[in-house]
Amino acid sequence: MQKIKNHAEELASQIRDGSFKAVDAVESSLDKIQKKNSALNAIISTLNERALDRAQQIDKATTRNGKLFGVPVVVKDNFCVEGSQTTAGSKILKGFVSNYSATVIERLEAQGAVVIAKANMDEFAMGSSNENSAYGAVKNPWNEACVPGGSSGGSAAAVASEMAPIALGTDTGGSIRLPAHYCGVYGLKPTYGRVSRYGIVAFASSLDQAGPMARSVRDLSLAYDSVAGFDHKDSTTYTETAVDTYSKLTSNIKGKRIGVVTSHIENVDQNNKELITKAIDTLKSLGATVVEIDLPYTENSISVYYMIATSEASSNLARYDGIRYGVRAEGATLDELYENSRGLGFGPEVKRRIMLGTYALSSGYYDAYYKKACQVRRLIKNGFQAAFEKCDLIVGPVATSSAFKLTERSQDPLKMYLNDIYTTSINLAGLPALSAPIGIQKDGLPVGLHLIAKAYDEQVLLNVALSLEEALPGFERTAGVRG
Repeated sequence: MQKIKNHAEELASQIRDGSFKAVDAVESSLDKIQKKNSALNAIISTLNERALDRAQQIDKATTRNGKLFGVPVVVKDNFCVEGSQTTAGSKILKGFVSNYSATVIERLEAQGAVVIAKANMDEFAMGSSNENSAYGAVKNPWNEACVPGGSSGGSAAAVASEMAPIALGTDTGGSIRLPAHYCGVYGLKPTYGRVSRYGIVAFASSLDQAGPMARSVRDLSLAYDSVAGFDHKDSTTYTETAVDTYSKLTSNIKGKRIGVVTSHIENVDQNNKELITKAIDTLKSLGATVVEIDLPYTENSISVYYMIATSEASSNLARYDGIRYGVRAEGATLDELYENSRGLGFGPEVKRRIMLGTYALSSGYYDAYYKKACQVRRLIKNGFQAAFEKCDLIVGPVATSSAFKLTERSQDPLKMYLNDIYTTSINLAGLPALSAPIGIQKDGLPVGLHLIAKAYDEQVLLNVALSLEEALPGFERTAGVRG
């Protein structure tokens, strides 16, 4: 078996020209999963037979094109893949086999990608640490005593440990960017509406967005271009049918105006602060100008986010009643069957959020909580629009620290929710954002820089991330996990 290449761009090129076989790439990735997953718990299930059959078809194909031709890809376990189990990290969906594939899966496969495994995740994407999965916590490849971030922690850990060059995650309040920051990989949360949500298990429908994770900006761009674009099955998608950031990638950022909220950087720990400051100085040395900006109302983003997200979750998760999906518990009456099935199938964090959301939507409280939250959401969005009149993009921290220890915050929900303080406002405003690895702090854990752009301007995010990738030499972006 040939050794798999480090990046998707190179691997796809070699499989297209016949110097490397898709079957070898898939077998190599599955072998790495088998060796490393016992330590990391990043993968819930592998799709060996389906993946190898597809790889053999690719090797025999006479038309050899596609952005990700023969490239193994891991997807979060809330994406439906035809013929495979989709659990969303929950017991209530255990045994549910999808009879169709999500639009993003169809688009990845149309570009030649091979889906090899479903990644572990916080149950129904509810979590910032990936400790809420019914299938156990995911470990950080850089330090197995630490969390990988959530809720797409399995996807980030799979990419960081080289199980696959690319993974897909979803981001409702930071669930791609936080794991990317903690695991030292690139993670892109596209503009709301850029990527179809059809076939993705819903958490909060006005906030959910799918996006790629990778170990290089070029791979991230290829994966993003593969899945973005209008989908008639999702009425919230933007009308542009095809997206091409890869051919427009440039590390020339001369003249770009970089917005910075100084107080955000002052509030992170010293190790993160030093690396973020160094990255901003690097951007200045490359010709960008830094301008001070203000983002009013973003201090309210945590409370607004958790009001809106839990309200939408309480509605979306009403469908899991023991009748149509997964786990069913017996009951003397229909109501008792519902109660027993949901009580058995949902974990503690999901139950907590359903109760919060149901209370906020209940008669007599709707105006005071949910409606008020939606009004403040508009103010947060207006604040970003005003800021982008002064700058082309905004940079800052992804979180207040690097990866923290497993169980350190799991018994304190409010402390855990505050972990999302720099990411949730982006989802509320529907903007694109990216976490770019910028260095390793003294304790050996990676740090990411948060890049935020105007709606539909993912290109500027990728270009600035590329400039940092090229200008910060010596940073090894692969975790030294054993196996």
